[in-house]
Amino acid sequence: MAETPRPEPRYGNRPTMKDVAARAGVGLKTVSRVVNGEPGVTPETERRVREAIDALGFRRNDSARVLRKGRTATIGLVLEDLADPFYGQLSRAVEEVARAHGTLLINGSSAEDPERERELALALCARRVDGLIVIPAGDDHRYLEPEIRAGVATVFADRPAGLLHADAVLSDSFGGAREGVAHLVAHGHRRIGFVGDRPGIHTAAERLRGYRAAMEDAGLPVDERWVAPGPTDPERVAAALAGMLSGPEPVTAVFAGNNRVTVTAVRVLAGRTAVAGGPPVALVGFDDVELGDVLGVTVVAQDPAGLGRTAAQQLFRRLEGAAEAPRRVVIGTRLLARGSGEVPPSSG
Repeated sequence: MAETPRPEPRYGNRPTMKDVAARAGVGLKTVSRVVNGEPGVTPETERRVREAIDALGFRRNDSARVLRKGRTATIGLVLEDLADPFYGQLSRAVEEVARAHGTLLINGSSAEDPERERELALALCARRVDGLIVIPAGDDHRYLEPEIRAGVATVFADRPAGLLHADAVLSDSFGGAREGVAHLVAHGHRRIGFVGDRPGIHTAAERLRGYRAAMEDAGLPVDERWVAPGPTDPERVAAALAGMLSGPEPVTAVFAGNNRVTVTAVRVLAGRTAVAGGPPVALVGFDDVELGDVLGVTVVAQDPAGLGRTAAQQLFRRLEGAAEAPRRVVIGTRLLARGSGEVPPSSG
């Protein structure tokens, strides 16, 4: 017996229950009963309906079903860059919590652009997500006030909201940087450079503050030529390192403010030693890097999965009715000594 030809696809026009009913020769209510597993349909009729469903490629419209319950079973995540391993781990942890709650995660990258962050967050709200987790790129989040009043649960992760009182889950950037720089001081370094991200970013500012606090704790002066916040592209970071590693009193150690800076610093310092044969320079980075354990890079490690998990758990607490004042949760860091941060200063 020849197979019944499938209809030509109509891209952008999904088959509906009305289409299934017409093909099976039954009423809409019968299709609804089959799709939702309800009783009252004979085996023969159910067979015809399921054959029509298969032939048409029909899928139940879950969004319409959950909207009737007041929820869409979706949450949004706005982060800086999904390609960054840090945010990849954070996103995966959020997704695992969402899945445990029967919820779909939709995410997008802001590329550290405040306007793009705003567009993404509001686009997700327009698609009726139940809640948002935002890694801020901007410093003014009052644009979310109407959405929060309308019932969109919102939690900020990695960085706090700007000009908005809201839940936040953060790493201890200040304490971690202070510990990392103190580790270099404990290994004999007195001239320690800092290369970090743009100071307008909360985490970058906190890490610079931690660097200065550790130097002050040790009674060490800070030459401003040793401090280089700014964009984290390799060219800018390499130039900053070259500046502080030259002159009559170059730094003997570097504290790198994030994983992108650390990767560039590893390359620059390795190349400098190989080409110029200069004394080794100690390095501690904030946030772990891929192959950091193999390369022997000492880091102050964050817990991106813990950040994502905690933020998602707080979001679902809000969705389940928790009505306490906004909370700020700070997750600690760990110093992982692997070799690069334990290099002593040159005696020369």
